[in-house]
Amino acid sequence: MQLYCNSLTEYKRLATLEVKVGDLLIGNFNPVRIQTMTTTDTMNTQATVEQAIRCIEAGSELVRITAPSKKEAENLLPIKNELRKRGYHTPLVADIHFTPNAAEVAARIVEKVRINPGNFVDKKKFETINYTDNEYMAETDRIRKQFTPLVNICKEYGTAMRIGTNHGSLSDRIMSRYGDTPMGMVESAMEFLRIAEDLSYRNIILSMKASNPQVMVQAYRLLIQTMQEELGHCYPLHLGVTEAGDGEDGRIKSAVGIGTLLEDGIGDTIRVSLTEDPEFELPVCRDLVKRYTSRQHHTPIPPVEQVPYSPFNYKRRESIAFNNVGGKQVPVVVADLAAVHTIKPADLQGIGYHYDEATDKWNIADAAADYLFCHELLSFALPGTLKVIVPNTIWETAEDKEKYMPLFSSEEFMQAKNTSAILNFVDINTGVALTEELLLQLNNGQPVVLCLHSSNQHAMPEVRRAFMTLMQQNVQLPCILRCIAADHTNDEHLIHYATETGALLLDGLGDGLWLVKTDSAAATVDRTLLNNVAFGILQATRTRISKTEYISCPSCGRTLFDLQETTARIRAVTNHLKGVKIAIMGCIVNGPGEMADADFGYVGSGVGKITLYRGKEVVKRGLNSDVAVDELINLIRENGMWVDTNN
Repeated sequence: MQLYCNSLTEYKRLATLEVKVGDLLIGNFNPVRIQTMTTTDTMNTQATVEQAIRCIEAGSELVRITAPSKKEAENLLPIKNELRKRGYHTPLVADIHFTPNAAEVAARIVEKVRINPGNFVDKKKFETINYTDNEYMAETDRIRKQFTPLVNICKEYGTAMRIGTNHGSLSDRIMSRYGDTPMGMVESAMEFLRIAEDLSYRNIILSMKASNPQVMVQAYRLLIQTMQEELGHCYPLHLGVTEAGDGEDGRIKSAVGIGTLLEDGIGDTIRVSLTEDPEFELPVCRDLVKRYTSRQHHTPIPPVEQVPYSPFNYKRRESIAFNNVGGKQVPVVVADLAAVHTIKPADLQGIGYHYDEATDKWNIADAAADYLFCHELLSFALPGTLKVIVPNTIWETAEDKEKYMPLFSSEEFMQAKNTSAILNFVDINTGVALTEELLLQLNNGQPVVLCLHSSNQHAMPEVRRAFMTLMQQNVQLPCILRCIAADHTNDEHLIHYATETGALLLDGLGDGLWLVKTDSAAATVDRTLLNNVAFGILQATRTRISKTEYISCPSCGRTLFDLQETTARIRAVTNHLKGVKIAIMGCIVNGPGEMADADFGYVGSGVGKITLYRGKEVVKRGLNSDVAVDELINLIRENGMWVDTNN
């Protein structure tokens, strides 16, 4: 095994044990299964059955239902019976957090139970407690005592289990020893897994979810490494980014986290957690999974002998800063306008530059592209710091060599007699060997930015392999990720861009994004969407913050208010607060812990009642929901993070 997967260059599924969930087989090279979770009140049998059917007909291969207490767990039986009566035999999963007795009831009824090790036995109080070794061991003995009955019931009834760790709900005991870290997440799951192994129970799936894709990816990688080293085998993995949010942002964040792992053959079942009706999650799951149905026969990529960076800890690749690209500067965004002829000021509106003809002034958005690429010299003055990349033959004719930058192929650059003293962009197809001669020419002190792309079906690993070559050869030129999509729909484009580039950015690789459609689709490109996706990917990977971030749970039967409507209301009045992280949680399960690193939290604490948090600290409790949004704004204002929209 190479680090955390079979190969960093050859597409291979990670070998895992096979788990039986009803008649569904998960792991052991079976297809990656897709699933979702109902949002209805579990005690409303009819509503839950109807929504479960909609999910199944939308393609869900498992349906999860919350069971927050024993009464909901008991009501899983009439729900299951009604579904079976109507001819639906899709396995059901009971979602359990704080109530072991509910899990024991559910395990006798449904095909799978999900427990959260941070909530199942431990009660999180957000206290800093120093445990001695003996005290720590006594706590693990207590876990064994309370967890063993559930394992025995699962063995008796043939019920599967998911041990689902969440970044935000690690116990005080785990936090005291490991901190709020990916390793803490792994150890939280391993405590329960060791007990199950001792009891000869292996019908288990594991997950390591976080709202931060970087934390999520590192935790899964560490879990695989830990299982291999300690157990000698891996359990199937359920992938997901928790509280991803809604719309475009939720899809991007999910694709970045889930797609990064799928690229390396990791993952046996996935759930995309959107603050939307659950049936809308399934098409996103399908778009992610179908990318790997024929990946095995890709063009070979040279194997990796030694990885020059740690895949378990984020560190951005060191690069030289040329102009505003590279070094410690945030990644840049290049907008591709190659398909536009005779570009006018109005054509820049989609990339963040709005021209007001009446005042002859430009309004520049926070998410405004840094460069645009086109095949012509513009007839108007450029706004702000925006610069233009053009083919080198066109650059030769430009009078303004400060605003226009040349793009060379590698062959053209090798033979060029004239280059820019400010910045040169060199297009590199990573399938072509980075020869010693080319590297010497590129690395001769000139201000060069490499634009890396791949035509390999296994594109991201090929680009990653090129980065490793650059690092091993000590070539510190900044690199822009030039990602080309040839998919049919905007949703497929979004998944493609977020997966291909997000996976690299999470490993600290890349100093900019240049998203492109193939020539056949370029004429119909939605430049606003493309620009938003680029900045969304940078936001999701935490490499460039350009807008408010919302950490929003996907709702379930525990939710105590209309989550979709409330999220929309909060977004409408706070979406101008660049860099502020706001968590919107339906109940205490997805409350202060699950919010992880949010600045402010809006959490359901009773029917029509809201509790507001600053970080993980309760600030106002039991507010009526009709005034809670205004109180949230006041809280943000009191903490000096509010900005009036007319400023």
